[in-house]
Amino acid sequence: METLIFATNNTNKIKEIGSLLDDSFIIKTLQEVGITIEIHEPHDTLEENAIEKAKVIHDLTRENCFAEDTGLAVWALNGEPGVKSARYAGDKRSSEDNIDTLLSKLSDKNDRSASFKTIICLIFNQKQILFEGICKGTIIADRRGKNGFGYDSIFIPDGAGKTFAEMSLTEKNTFSHRKKAFEKLISYLTVQD
Repeated sequence: METLIFATNNTNKIKEIGSLLDDSFIIKTLQEVGITIEIHEPHDTLEENAIEKAKVIHDLTRENCFAEDTGLAVWALNGEPGVKSARYAGDKRSSEDNIDTLLSKLSDKNDRSASFKTIICLIFNQKQILFEGICKGTIIADRRGKNGFGYDSIFIPDGAGKTFAEMSLTEKNTFSHRKKAFEKLISYLTVQD
């Protein structure tokens, strides 16, 4: 049974990843391994931020671990909020303020196409590997649904008739960018056994 540390304090992400696992993997959270530091995301790309977070935790624990960074790119806004998705409205990291900022900037735009992208950095047996997952969709003008987190209440994935926030976790996982990246990580680890 493989044990990995997930380099995040985000309980929503922990819940999503946990819903994808079978019994052959044990994921430990930072809290479970006694790490309480805030890991900074100082870089301009999702890839660099995922690598930074994984390296920090690996350097502290010397254990196999992974980290992820996710961003929402809106075409009409030249890819914003992108790598700054969690802090789009400022450093206090308010999802509601982020959504308000995004909807305000999109108010006069006709093209509302967007995509979520997740990059996972795995450090496994001293080797660093990146995995990517993308979910294309559309930004709607009003919030719908109470599930999920972040921008989920205004994002409808292509092929769906409702927002991520209107879906159960099982439904969301049929489209999820995070699931697509994590499945690649699991496939890689399965081959390593």
